[in-house]
Amino acid sequence: MLPGYRDPYSSRVLTRGEIGCFLSHYYIWKEVVSRELEKSLVIEDDVRFEHQFKKKLTKLMDDIERAQLDWELIYIGRKRMQVERPEKAVPNIVNLVEADYSYWTLGYAISLKGAQKLIGAEPFGKMLPVDEFLPVMYNKHPVAAYMEHYEPRDLKAFSAEPLLIYPTHYTGQPGYLSDTETSTIWDNETVATDWDRTLSRKSRQQGRIHTEAQNKDALPPQPSLDASSARDEL
Repeated sequence: MLPGYRDPYSSRVLTRGEIGCFLSHYYIWKEVVSRELEKSLVIEDDVRFEHQFKKKLTKLMDDIERAQLDWELIYIGRKRMQVERPEKAVPNIVNLVEADYSYWTLGYAISLKGAQKLIGAEPFGKMLPVDEFLPVMYNKHPVAAYMEHYEPRDLKAFSAEPLLIYPTHYTGQPGYLSDTETSTIWDNETVATDWDRTLSRKSRQQGRIHTEAQNKDALPPQPSLDASSARDEL
């Protein structure tokens, strides 16, 4: 575990669930590199798709290619943490911003060079949750002590705006499950995480961020898609 890491909501250390999540993404990055894939789309299994997802994503990527933007990671789903200040729009590309501090790895496009950078950081000896690791790598994490363990931190990260995918459930909603929060700590499988305290704090924080983001961006409510609809959207 990264020395000194603590969850910002519950102050707990890294969980085994978070290690498992990190490994899932890491071995996708490894496959991207081994297959020399120019660009890849990574989507977690608990997302719902914005209406006309494929059309919107295709247009965004076409615009990026026409503008010859040098990118390495593009969020298409995330939780934006710095809601009090606007993110910088990318010139000549509609619906794309420079990514600020973000949570979640719901979905993102990654380039071959981006995957190489993430693997090259050698995170296994200084691990923190993958959604904390990514902002460290593009130098936008608010905890300077975490970033000191990684160099260079020059991942070229952007985000679709508005987003193209969203969670199926938010923390505290009926049906919400988490393989990372309901787990045991990284170095002792007999010590479970304090789920009740984590849920209480994270629910309040996520509710505040979600409300502020909705009010700021004036986005309409997102419809829930069932599995068949999601497949149709893809």
